[in-house]
Parts: sequence; structure tokens; C-alpha cells
Amino acid sequence: MVTGLARHHDVTIAYERLGPAGGEPLLLVMGLGMQLLSWPDEFCAMLVDRGFSVVRFDNRDAGQSTHFTGNPGLLPLLTRPAAVAPYRLTDMADDAAAVLDAVGWPTAHVAGASLGGMISQTLAIRHPGRVRTLTSIMSTPSPRIGRPRPGALAALGIPPAASRDAAGERMVRVFRAIGSPRYPVEEQWLRDVGRRAYDRGHDPAGARRQLAAIRASGDRRPGLAGVRVPTLVLHGDADPLVRVSGGRATAAAVPGARLVVYPGMGHDLPRPLWPEFVGELGALTGVARRAA
Repeated sequence: MVTGLARHHDVTIAYERLGPAGGEPLLLVMGLGMQLLSWPDEFCAMLVDRGFSVVRFDNRDAGQSTHFTGNPGLLPLLTRPAAVAPYRLTDMADDAAAVLDAVGWPTAHVAGASLGGMISQTLAIRHPGRVRTLTSIMSTPSPRIGRPRPGALAALGIPPAASRDAAGERMVRVFRAIGSPRYPVEEQWLRDVGRRAYDRGHDPAGARRQLAAIRASGDRRPGLAGVRVPTLVLHGDADPLVRVSGGRATAAAVPGARLVVYPGMGHDLPRPLWPEFVGELGALTGVARRAA
């Protein structure tokens, strides 16, 4: 594994690169308030074994990347997001492009989950020459589509943790509410990720600032209509945070996109589905064999 920092103007983005330099380049973009740790090591290892060289990174306002200041209140965040958002999804997509520059990749396959899917969509619209294929996972092209169920919103409102152990327990509570009803919650892994994330960069307001960016960035469907790279959309039919209508709308917006809906999958990456995710990515990108 190689670690580094990419620079986009005054913002630094922490990243990790896994796998051989000669592998097929794959950029993974994580979701709201999550760090690169939320791409499980074993899942990344499966992608490397398939033949990919994988880069995962902390979005701005997460982990070891640059953190902004301010904590947007709920009312202005909902009613005046453009006034309180310190940046937009276009800025976050440019961060992703800076990571590509830092690792020396002129182009890459790009896969994003949740907010990461929105950033990946924006990257494909804004920097079409950098994206070989696009994979949007449990995401949406508009904050007005696939709106969360009340219970999922309540889970995100669980008070911030005051210690690393509390951060681990909070992570478990959140994913009990938004995770997959068909698959077991991996409590030990979630606790470990929550604790490590607390150590790497605990900033509860960062997720609020990222959410403001989502709400201030509007509808991407007009831009997605111009995307001409092979596109895959993965979603769960039991997702309570970004409901499956978000995935359907994403697939409908991109010409020729393939939509795969998984029964019983919520707003997470269930381990039993990893082989299917990797297989779908392999088919999309043409990486159809496992590395020797």
C-alpha cells in the first residue's frame, strides 16, 4: 500500500493506493461523513485480485484530508443550502481529479457510493476525458429523488461520539438503522472502523458541510444525459437512506446504463454481495480475469 496527499488549490486530499502499479486503475469514492476506511480492506483486496489497482481517499471534511469550518444549522441547510455550503460537489469532483493527477493516472474507472456516487457522477460530467467507466452505488442524481425514510434520517441525527469507543458504538447504531435487512450487521468491523475513524479525524460538523454541498448542487440529470462512458448503477431495494428510486433515476439519466437492484440490500456494502459487485465491475471494465 502507498499513501500520499493530493493537492487541489488549498485543499489536501489523503489517499491510499493498493495493488500493483500495472493493474487496471480504479478510483473508489466514499460517502457522506465516511472515510476511506469504509471501503473494506478485504473488498479492496478482492478488486486487486481481480486485476485492478485501487485508490481510495478521504473526501474533504473527512479523515486526514482538509477540514473546513462552520456547522450549518438544520433549517438553513434545508431552506438556504447555497448560502451555507462552503463548497459544491463540483469542488469535490475536482478533488477526485487531483487524486488522479497525484497517482499519475490520466484516466481511471471510477466507482462511488452514496455521496461518492454523486461525486463520481459529477466527475464524469465535469471531466469526461478522465473517466473510463462510471459506477454509481446506492446514490441519486438529485437530492429530490430517493429521499430518506424518517428512521434513516433519525439515525444520522444520533449525537456525535465523545470518545473512540463511543464512535464505534455510534457506527453500529447507524448501520443497524440504514443497513441491509437481508444481511447481518458486521458489528465488530463497524466498531473497528468507527474507532479508527475517530483517531484519524473526528469532525461531526464535516458531514453537515458535505450535506450542504449535496443540497446546494442541484440536479445532475441534464449533465448525465451527456455521459458517454459505460455506466453501471448498483442499488438495494431496501435502502432507507437513498431509496431505490435514486438508482433508477441515475440509470435512466445515463444513456445505455445498466441497473442492478439487489433484494434486501440497504445502504451499505454487504459482504455476501462482494463477489457480485466485483463481477459486475469486472464485466463493465473488461477486467474479466483474476490476477495471477
